[in-house]
Amino acid sequence: MNTSVSILFYIKRAKANNLGVCPIYTRVTVNGKRFEFSTNKYINPDKWSSEGSKVKGTTEEARTINSHLDYLKNQVLVAEKKLFKKDISVNSENLKNELFGVSETKRMLIPIFQDHNNKIEELVGKEYAPGTLERYKTSLSHTIEFLKWKYNVTDIDINKIDHAFISDYEFWLRSVRKCANNTAVKYLKNFNKIIKICLANDWLHKNPFANYKSKVKEVERVYLSEEEIQSIINKDFKIERLSLVRDIFLFSCFTGLAYIDVKNLTKGHISIGIDGDKWIFTNRQKTESASKIPVLPVTQMIIDKYADHPQALNQERLLPILSNQRMNAYLKEIAAVCEIEKELTFHIARHTFATTVTLTNGVPIESVSKMLGHKNLRTTQHYAKVLDKKVSEDMKILRDKLTIKTDNLIQKKIM
Repeated sequence: MNTSVSILFYIKRAKANNLGVCPIYTRVTVNGKRFEFSTNKYINPDKWSSEGSKVKGTTEEARTINSHLDYLKNQVLVAEKKLFKKDISVNSENLKNELFGVSETKRMLIPIFQDHNNKIEELVGKEYAPGTLERYKTSLSHTIEFLKWKYNVTDIDINKIDHAFISDYEFWLRSVRKCANNTAVKYLKNFNKIIKICLANDWLHKNPFANYKSKVKEVERVYLSEEEIQSIINKDFKIERLSLVRDIFLFSCFTGLAYIDVKNLTKGHISIGIDGDKWIFTNRQKTESASKIPVLPVTQMIIDKYADHPQALNQERLLPILSNQRMNAYLKEIAAVCEIEKELTFHIARHTFATTVTLTNGVPIESVSKMLGHKNLRTTQHYAKVLDKKVSEDMKILRDKLTIKTDNLIQKKIM
């Protein structure tokens, strides 16, 4: 990295003493960032040359002060050379520490990571979702475990974090923690945010992620077919908890709302839409983006069924939803009873809405994206890739059109 160090001597007129003489200061600038210190010399403003950055004339006073200024300039250049020899980044903080013999304060990784998490926690509900905080807490926990496994320490100086550290951390996530590719990449992405904080504050001299390359693999999203949805609808559950979970799962299948967004719904989120029918107006907790979803007949039936449910009334919620863990546990029971050979989770309902309920039935991808509350159409396009059935139907239309055209050409040729 090329560095640009400039040294300027100037007088501080505002600090003139009772005799009218001003202190001479040194300003050292490194790549746009600077620090200043006093030369402990004073001069009458009339004798100072701002252009030459020195005392005018050849008097004894002028020679003495200018000689001292040359000495200070040389000391700065010597300090710069020392940093180069030590292979330490030449920046304003490091140059200042080297010049004045100040030992660089060791900055440890864990307090920086914890401080970041504390700030996230303060902003939960304002800028961040609770899930974001949990992910960073888990990332911190994994980092501490890795340090014990690899170095047998509880913390590490951030300047000891290099490319080898990142590679070993990734190996540990994949081997010891047995994380899948995408999970490992996400944990390293969280860790990279902490590294970026260190770089932004000039605490780190080199970016350990500079040559790191890893890619999130596209995961095929699981969703229910029309037949599987129908089997869940038709099943008569005698156990009340399974019936409740089935209904709320179907509610998500026909609205596309994630678990937390269904949980947060109140009657106030139901209003009349642009077409004069009922719509759900809400904001996704994950992205804070707006979701506007027309209420389908199945959705309305579920809303009506639980309109007077004691739990929903007490909590002032639209539906009496259980915890996500319990919902997912009961959904596995429902899948077994309905002979669905898929690992059923609540989030599959959102995928089902995007694929089987909307895109497969010809709803334009732009409309689906808007209802799902996606900020980017590319996110919605992941669902479109799995729709072989839709491709088959679209190609059948094309096949029929081409067949008609071919038949017409043959008839014309024969005639």
